[in-house]
Amino acid sequence: MKNIFTAYEDTITKKHSIGFTPKYREEFRTFVNETLFIAIAEKTIEKLGWDLVYKDDHSIEAKRKDVGWMNERWTEIITANYKNGEVSVKSESLGNEIWDNGKNSKRVKLFIYAYQETLKTFNIQALKDLEKEIERKNNWDDYLIPETLPQPRSVRTPNIMIPLIGGICSALIIGFLFALLSMKGLYFIGLFEFLVAAALVFTMKYLIRFSNYTDLTKLLYLLGGMILLTYVSNEYFQYEIILNTNNLERIGFWNFLKIRFLHGFTVNKINLGWIGWIIIWIVQLGLTGLFVYFRLVSALTKYVIERVPAEVVDFAFYHVVKNKSEEEIRAELASKGWSQVQSQNEVFEAIGGHQNVVALSRIK
Repeated sequence: MKNIFTAYEDTITKKHSIGFTPKYREEFRTFVNETLFIAIAEKTIEKLGWDLVYKDDHSIEAKRKDVGWMNERWTEIITANYKNGEVSVKSESLGNEIWDNGKNSKRVKLFIYAYQETLKTFNIQALKDLEKEIERKNNWDDYLIPETLPQPRSVRTPNIMIPLIGGICSALIIGFLFALLSMKGLYFIGLFEFLVAAALVFTMKYLIRFSNYTDLTKLLYLLGGMILLTYVSNEYFQYEIILNTNNLERIGFWNFLKIRFLHGFTVNKINLGWIGWIIIWIVQLGLTGLFVYFRLVSALTKYVIERVPAEVVDFAFYHVVKNKSEEEIRAELASKGWSQVQSQNEVFEAIGGHQNVVALSRIK
């Protein structure tokens, strides 16, 4: 951040916000049109050292990063919306705080000041030149169509059986390891669910690469089944370990579960009864499912982007910007050597992957 903005930030009178998600909003007017506003706001965000996460024709979003002694984390998301010369700027806290100590008001007021200072650096002619530059950039007018493109790799037909079989095996292995640790009293709520999710997604990441299968909806259903199988097999393996360790007679897995229900779930010597087991199973499934969803989307997005050369994605997206139909884009790809339908599908998936990156970065 430039010194002039740092000095101004120190003079801002804070307005405190309290709530489950503290936020602060303020409005101001600007004489430029929406195209120029977005362009100047983007330059403002760059000067402030914030991370740009999204922009469209009417709005722009950025996240402010706080650098701690151990790690970096985003602390606020700042959104500016333009409508008929009226700009609404909102800063919203990220994390679990309920009192922002006035930080959101400082972000909003700092953005407005920095925007106005940035706007002052442009005269009328410079604004006209900037608008033309932005229009050319948005329309990809300076893009040079290459004579050749990197050729596609050998076509691999997506095969769901690989993640299906591999997923079942990995879920059983993780369930067994989970049972061993649980029997030793090493279970910690939250940590284990995170580790189970990490192990499942780590396995699925390589199964996706081996199988070239990228249908997100079906993979989520598969991972949901893997989560359920992991925790059911965990209970079953605990049952087997108890029987073999104590040399007990078999009473049946269902009877084992009923006995557990009757004895209840104990936390810190407090017996929560049968409802405790219901709660812990819901927490296990819910937390693991939440962790799995975001990690799978991230891993799948990375894969679909990496498997297609960037030059090919740019070539296809250029024709998207020029409003060509899917059939026309496929014909253009075929003319450059990408004639296989599966290879073309991977190009379209890569374009969607870049859109997913933006969507993931906007998550609060």
